[in-house]
Amino acid sequence: MGKSTVAQLLKRRGVPLVDTDELARKVVEPGRPALKEIQEMFGAAVIGPDGALRREELARRVFASELSRKQLETILHPRIRALWQAQVTQWREEGVPLGVVDIPLLFETNAARCFDKVICVACSGPAQLQRLAARGWSTEQIQQRIGAQWSIEKKLALADYVIWTEGNPDITAAQLDRILTQA
Repeated sequence: MGKSTVAQLLKRRGVPLVDTDELARKVVEPGRPALKEIQEMFGAAVIGPDGALRREELARRVFASELSRKQLETILHPRIRALWQAQVTQWREEGVPLGVVDIPLLFETNAARCFDKVICVACSGPAQLQRLAARGWSTEQIQQRIGAQWSIEKKLALADYVIWTEGNPDITAAQLDRILTQA
């Protein structure tokens, strides 16, 4: 959708940002309780010889089964939420005027209510398919991931702001700058 591009633009503008994808990687590092729970839930095949999570194997399993995906979310989401909430609390205590938490499943996890404003970063369906295919994902993998999320139309309707990322990068930056002047 363009989230990474917008995140980089925010960082360049000095806006503090928490990327929940990074937090998700952190909570499953070797030796962390979440990784042990994942192994207990999904079996040893999701752990590599180095003790690290085999993300592709886990993704194959959880995106093929809604029950498995929900089981994984039960393990991960509370831990990730606790980390970003701690950062938001710290920003508030420090008087930071503006901070951003990048949450791919913001609405799906009922986290939108925790924020003053929501920016939805979006593009058309064909552009999204093209971008995901460029990651090397198969059509089936793409459809599974898109199917695990709310529709973009629903997210757009609930957002306070929208950044449409199909133009050139300068247009994306200009959209962000307009939003930041209102924040």
